[in-house]
Amino acid sequence: MNVLVVTDPVAGIDPAIDATVGLVAALQHLDVPVWISTPADLSVVGGRVRTLAARVVLAPRQRRGDHRWLVERDWLRVVERTHFDVAERMDLVLLRIDPPVDARYLHTTYLLDLVEAAGTRVTNRPEGVRALHEKAVALRFPELCPRTLVTTRLDEVRRFVADHGAAVIKPVDGFAGNDVWLLRDDSSARALAESATAGGTRHVIVQEYLARVEAGNKRLFLLEGEIVGAVLRRPDDGDFRIGAPCASAGIDEADRRIVRTLAPLLEQHGIALAGLDVIDGRLIEVNVTCPGGMAKTDALLGTDLSGAIVRRLLHLEGTTHTTEQKVMAQP
Repeated sequence: MNVLVVTDPVAGIDPAIDATVGLVAALQHLDVPVWISTPADLSVVGGRVRTLAARVVLAPRQRRGDHRWLVERDWLRVVERTHFDVAERMDLVLLRIDPPVDARYLHTTYLLDLVEAAGTRVTNRPEGVRALHEKAVALRFPELCPRTLVTTRLDEVRRFVADHGAAVIKPVDGFAGNDVWLLRDDSSARALAESATAGGTRHVIVQEYLARVEAGNKRLFLLEGEIVGAVLRRPDDGDFRIGAPCASAGIDEADRRIVRTLAPLLEQHGIALAGLDVIDGRLIEVNVTCPGGMAKTDALLGTDLSGAIVRRLLHLEGTTHTTEQKVMAQP
């Protein structure tokens, strides 16, 4: 059994927090050979996708008790580097490129479509990543979301903020908290809206500010339509945006309602792994491109989300209705 991870260049990865590193570590724990490629390493010859890939081995990691792992400076070793036919050699491909879904990302999904067509599973499915935009997909279910506006118009943004008192604004194509602002009905609102909309030329999502975010933004980890874990994240001091995982989160009926509503759509598009962001029972975002937070949660809580995910994807454990309890238990 072999697994290929298509990811960003290793030099830009922080192994102490990166979810992809956590998945690789979990695969290594199962004695599954792991190979790594970047999008630039992929090619097509005679209709078959080939890659220059490195087989890697990770140095041991230790829990620090916060959201980071303790890792050695030389945390990754390349055992072998070679070319091969991806579908012929691999049993599973993990698509783990960080957003945004730009031209490089899209071109990679088109190539991985060929891998899937040749019979090798790709997770998440490339077609699904293209079809389900992380910020826009939640808008299909307005009954689950905070009151929301999507626009390029500054006057509409100002009117929304005046109506609701405060709102969070973010670009539809944004990522990693870039150009996300908290707008209040004051003199700064116009300047912040101009920045987020790039002067009225870029679509933004404007959502009513949920004051209960102070109690935590809940990340729900979904695996094949089931909740397998949850963690709370709270705003950092002096910043309204969400910080690192800080505590275990209970799963309530509002969470289950959101998942019951979304699960058929995720299954339809081959989204095996997703991260849902929920504040006060309201769906904020559906992360499907490179869902993260598992390694941080495992480091913080001593859970085994990364291991449960790879065991399920490799069919090493069956689907049961007790997955939620099993994963959140101490390993």
